[in-house]
Amino acid sequence: MARFLKPYAPHAYALMRMVVGFLFLFHGIQKLFDFPPSGHGPIPAFIAYVAGPIELGGGALVLVGLFAHEAAFLCSGLMAAAYWMAHGTKALLPIQNQGEPAALYCFVFLFIAAHGSGIWSLDAARGKA
Repeated sequence: MARFLKPYAPHAYALMRMVVGFLFLFHGIQKLFDFPPSGHGPIPAFIAYVAGPIELGGGALVLVGLFAHEAAFLCSGLMAAAYWMAHGTKALLPIQNQGEPAALYCFVFLFIAAHGSGIWSLDAARGKA
């Protein structure tokens, strides 16, 4: 099966980068504009005004593949901090502290930071992928 998929690795990576960026930017939209409504009530201002712009801007940059190394590295750090501030104080394991999304985002963004924008990106269009 690996040989069958190997020619499509750059395409699969580009799709993963775009989907992760798309999903992440909506976390920022929700924090900054409460759309779609979260139903969790108001969030602390420092989270909305620090995490919200990073999620919105970083997610958008990763989605379109512009400065993906830098944007993904910043998003990875944000998710590492979010994990230890919001989840890691409850229990160590993500399955126990509901921190699985933060842990996954952290390491997926770290992977994107290491690999860059790839194909189907603005960086590739400007010759910087």
